Amino acid sequence: MDATTIITAATAISVGIILAAAGMGSAIGWGLICSKALEGISRQPEMRPQLMFNMFIFAGLMESFPFIVMAFALWFLFANPFLG
Repeated sequence: MDATTIITAATAISVGIILAAAGMGSAIGWGLICSKALEGISRQPEMRPQLMFNMFIFAGLMESFPFIVMAFALWFLFANPFLG
């Protein structure tokens, strides 16, 4: 096998690992955000509107993380800087 094939295969495997880690991180983040918001609402029910608003803001930020990671992963996959 030549170097180009090895680099392309390693990049494909790395992209898969990167996307899996981004998805798992986002799922864990969603779980933590929602659980802490529910915990705060159960402690102070009168703060529900403010806590829900903050929860949705932070959830939107957490949702953007996998898309940013996906952009970098696709850059490595299709415009591979390691191939000379």
